[in-house]
Amino acid sequence: MTTSPPTPAAPAPTGDPARPATLPSSPAGARPVGLPLSSPAGTRPVGGSYDPAATTAGGLGGELARLEAQAALSFDAELRILRELGLAAEAGPLVEIGAGSGAVTRRLRTALPGLAVTAVDIDGELLAHAAGSGADLVVADGAALPLADASAGHVLLRYVLQHLSDPRPVLAEALRVLRPGGRIAVTEVDASCWGVADPAFPELAAVHAKLAQAQSSAGGDRTIARRLTRLLRATGFEDVVMRPFATTNDDRPTEDFAPHLGPGRLQPLVASGVLTLREFALAADCWNRFRADPDAHVMLLGFTAAGTAPR
Repeated sequence: MTTSPPTPAAPAPTGDPARPATLPSSPAGARPVGLPLSSPAGTRPVGGSYDPAATTAGGLGGELARLEAQAALSFDAELRILRELGLAAEAGPLVEIGAGSGAVTRRLRTALPGLAVTAVDIDGELLAHAAGSGADLVVADGAALPLADASAGHVLLRYVLQHLSDPRPVLAEALRVLRPGGRIAVTEVDASCWGVADPAFPELAAVHAKLAQAQSSAGGDRTIARRLTRLLRATGFEDVVMRPFATTNDDRPTEDFAPHLGPGRLQPLVASGVLTLREFALAADCWNRFRADPDAHVMLLGFTAAGTAPR
């Protein structure tokens, strides 16, 4: 089994496009503004340590399915926290940085149909899958948002910072676009306390270590959650809090946890030489045994840190 909460595309610093006076407003599914929707062949942007075409089995198609399954698994728990933090239709607009394929964007718009949402991602081809969500789509670098100062009520970053070698520029941009009293919510993972699986498979420790090292080598940090509150305070946010949440198979099929525990995310690591076929086969066997066990239990932990822009 793997233990690796998946992530949408993360923004990588690329420049500072001109910023409009206000948040962009366009019909649902309209052409994104900012950077081009598509990139020349061979030049598709990679968000830090995240490459949607090389994250899981099946390439981009497999990643799109994985992102949908992952959002379906934990969105309700995440939404409860966002509501506790004051997210409501009248509290917008919300800017989602690193929105990826729009898996969460669509769910936010369904849960809060009156909420104005701007979905931002550096990968226009990935973001195009969010068309029809009712959100404005902005293809842009999260460290150089083409949005006006103090123009947003909420900013959401979900499994983005773990892919950045330096998350501070993105957090600084989030603070800039928030109006005084606006809220930021950052949801992340810490690989050292990802959750619990029973039965456990200690023989997979080396596989998990290689997965974490592969992300670290690409500039990511799979233990970023433990730093979130300090990062927010250092950026200038006030009233910083941490809200952990858990998702278990007590009320859903174990199979729903395949995006996190299944071997799909390991397949690209075999192709790149990080893992051996023997290690991949071991992970697949452990997952198959786990999901076939009617008494198996899994609890995944996530962490949402939040802060307020100074009034």
